[in-house]
Amino acid sequence: MSNFFPVTHSLDPEGIAWITFDDSSARANVFNPATLSALRASLFALATDLAGPGSRIKAVVIISAKQRIFIAGADLKWLAALPDAKAAMQAAREGQAVFDLIAGFNVPVVCAIHGACAGGGYELALACGWRLATDAPETRIGLPEVGLGLIPGWGGCTRLARLIGAQPAVEFILKAALVPAPVALATGLVDELAPAAELRVRAGAAALRLAAGGGPARAVPPAPPPDFFEAQRHIAAGRRRGQLAPLAVLDVVEKSLRLPLAGALELEADRFGTLAAGPAAKNLIRIFLLKEKARKTALAGWYPESARSAPAAPFKMIGIVGAGVMGSGIAYVCAAHGCGVILRDSSREVLDHGVTMIRALFADAVKRDLVTGAAAHRMTGGIGITTSLEDFELCDLVIEAINGDLNEKQKLFAELSAIIGPACVLASNSPVIPMDELTANIVNPGRTIGLHFFKPVSHLALVELALGSHTTDATAERSLAFVKTLGKTAVACRASPGGFVGRVLFFYLNAACQLREKWVPTELIDAAMGDWGWPMGPLRLIDEIGVDVTAAVFGEMKNHFPDRFVASTLCGRMLAQGLKGRENGAGGGFYDYTGGHEVLNPAVAKLVPESPNSQPEWDIKTIEDHLNGVLIDEVRRALAEGVIKTSDDADLALILGIGFPAYRGGLLGWAKEIGR
Repeated sequence: MSNFFPVTHSLDPEGIAWITFDDSSARANVFNPATLSALRASLFALATDLAGPGSRIKAVVIISAKQRIFIAGADLKWLAALPDAKAAMQAAREGQAVFDLIAGFNVPVVCAIHGACAGGGYELALACGWRLATDAPETRIGLPEVGLGLIPGWGGCTRLARLIGAQPAVEFILKAALVPAPVALATGLVDELAPAAELRVRAGAAALRLAAGGGPARAVPPAPPPDFFEAQRHIAAGRRRGQLAPLAVLDVVEKSLRLPLAGALELEADRFGTLAAGPAAKNLIRIFLLKEKARKTALAGWYPESARSAPAAPFKMIGIVGAGVMGSGIAYVCAAHGCGVILRDSSREVLDHGVTMIRALFADAVKRDLVTGAAAHRMTGGIGITTSLEDFELCDLVIEAINGDLNEKQKLFAELSAIIGPACVLASNSPVIPMDELTANIVNPGRTIGLHFFKPVSHLALVELALGSHTTDATAERSLAFVKTLGKTAVACRASPGGFVGRVLFFYLNAACQLREKWVPTELIDAAMGDWGWPMGPLRLIDEIGVDVTAAVFGEMKNHFPDRFVASTLCGRMLAQGLKGRENGAGGGFYDYTGGHEVLNPAVAKLVPESPNSQPEWDIKTIEDHLNGVLIDEVRRALAEGVIKTSDDADLALILGIGFPAYRGGLLGWAKEIGR
């Protein structure tokens, strides 16, 4: 056995050489110079054995000793520290060279995958002659580099296109997602599935089978349609603003089809190096690392370390009050991650509509290869519906997600506290009214917390942990563990009007409405912020939130911040005309959505008639500077007031919660960069 630490090798009596990844100093195996060096040494040692007389090596199996992670890809801290494009290009070449050793080995090489197999981990698998994966839920496979402003640079673009064809390879790489093992099998990413308990045996059998019969016969994949790359470039231009990675993927894959393998890999390394040294990749990697940090330190500084207690048992049965868009979205996410769910609404009609929305979310998850159809059917069946609060008696956590004022919510919390068990946590998804006000009349307010999900719940990764003055550390720890179970990222804040994200967001939306009231056109306001990088403009976002919800929040914010929040009256006037937003009424909002089209709503223009003599000069740059300035000022106030602990937390929350363009590195990071 080798003495190299992250990667070891051994030879069994049947002539199978086992290369094992197991970095005992870390939770996950990742590629960095030490890991690449250890893998290279094992490969050289086995190659030397093969070249000698009497070698017993018949085949090689590459496997991981980790329970839930095969290889998580490259060490992002290492990549982020590369000083320039030349160094990044050299790092790509070095990884390619090691994987070339695997691809050119004189005996069959099998990759046995259990757990997450991402980025460089899957590029290693592509260099092997046979890929076997377990059918366990934790086994997920993919190339997520585009999400970090990069391209697969260790053969991923080149080898995947040669394996399954250019079109499916491009589509898969641009998704930047990990897929379950059954989906990976169906799309040709892996060759065989096995139960986790049989992985080693089945991998060994595959290795000996290939050794006896030669390499697998693979059909040449079909060429892409003639207009495929042009069409994909058009699509990519409208997505991931500020990033060059999608276009680089298309360029590399298209050109690699006309190049020998060595030339294609060199092109891939060149493009990888250029992107890795660019600001988008640096910023996106920073945000990824902030997410990883948040998983470990979300509650740092909020409770004395000496007083923090171990969390109680995890939440297993979740009660949700309110079957609207938010409540149904929370129910879907909880069910999709193995929790039992009881969804309650006083209206049977609303409940039925909520179930319809949940089914649609699961159908979309199946379509996007996030879950199998059978699993989606089983998870949907695990959601109970009721019109009675009494059914929450055995819940571990109850989340309030209703539309209502302070009196209604206080009454609900009082009723719930009389029904649920003493260990059950009570949470509110409503960010505007602070927890201390919602829970003023209940027994044991220490078990209350704000759990602020963001719409759409199925897509946005943030959950804000709003800590009330009575929230105990045990409640906070237990809630944090729950958020992690849902695969989301928690950022803690002090429970206060709007929480953190809601407060900042509605100052921004109010400022946008004030611009519209000053006769700045809707399309100019939204185009300015969309072109700057936001996923949608602020007025379009109000339509998504709901004009009615926005108007109500503006009123609450005015009450809580009377000296600074001058509430726009535009949303109130829109409501008076029946304009409630995209989902709440046929009249639409700032835009008309009739017939599936999205056009400017002329009814809004009538509420803000043009005044040529008064209209100021607002161009796109002025709008960008003004609205981003509102955000910067409010975030800095929240930091100064202790609503949120750090600028890193603030940056992460705004990216994950409301879509601040991550490639710009976070609001305060960007503000510092431009000296604002």
